Amino acid sequence: MMDAWNGHPQVQATLQEASDALGQDLVQLIHQGPKEELALTTNTQPVMLAAAVAAYRVWAAEGGAAPAYVAGHSLGEYSALVVAGVLSLSEAVPLVRLRAQAMQEAVAVGAGAMAAILGLDAAQVVDICGQVQAGFAGDSSEVVQAANFNDPGQTVISGSKAAVDKACELLKAAGAKRTLPLPVSAPFHCALMQPAAERLRAHLSHMRLHAPVIPVINNIDVAQEIDPDRIRDALFRQAFGPVRWVETIQCMQQLGVSHVVECGPGKVLTGMVKRICPELQSQALYDPATLADTRAFLTV
Repeated sequence: MMDAWNGHPQVQATLQEASDALGQDLVQLIHQGPKEELALTTNTQPVMLAAAVAAYRVWAAEGGAAPAYVAGHSLGEYSALVVAGVLSLSEAVPLVRLRAQAMQEAVAVGAGAMAAILGLDAAQVVDICGQVQAGFAGDSSEVVQAANFNDPGQTVISGSKAAVDKACELLKAAGAKRTLPLPVSAPFHCALMQPAAERLRAHLSHMRLHAPVIPVINNIDVAQEIDPDRIRDALFRQAFGPVRWVETIQCMQQLGVSHVVECGPGKVLTGMVKRICPELQSQALYDPATLADTRAFLTV
């Protein structure tokens, strides 16, 4: 994912910093794999964090303007917190690995599931998940919740496999265009992640966090927190609560943002921004070509 940067010094330095923090050569893992090892969530999450921070650092080093606000989708919130100076990359990378490991271990492989629901209003998705959840009353292991509010036509649900399967059946009957099972290693952002969240909270309690130098709009409350204890609490609740991405982008627009730049190894969020707020100008920055495009995009 980082090959296109052709050894840019900021990218190299960022990957080295992350590698040193983990005691693992992430450059070798990215370039040589094996693919199965890179795909493990305990490796994927730290690599994604480093990739996003690297893209932002290239932008900053090349004289790019500082953002008025930052935010990140799920794991991406940790990248936003690094950019905002709440914690360093060398602190964030082990934290994210612990988060990934705790999430993986919270639910047995195969017991959980996630699915993208396409073409149905989010309120209907929430309502039907509630109906399914009520139908499993008395069995706390059967859970299904709206986990990611990605755009007006896409909501991801998460929970136990049986409950997610039942919800997909009812959602399709209610008019969803598609219910697409996701190839994930754990049912993220639902109540089944509570044990993982407790482990994350215990670790966060020993970390020194700083007030952000750039406002961060968080996932769980769509709020800008400056108190380190409130930031810790938001990260704890984010692990088992929904990613309110639609509201986050709407919040940015209400705050007067006109241009949104996605820093990282892809452009998924850029597409979401266009579907949430078509009036916002959005651009992905993930290689030298898109760096040049971003310069032009922000000088129009």
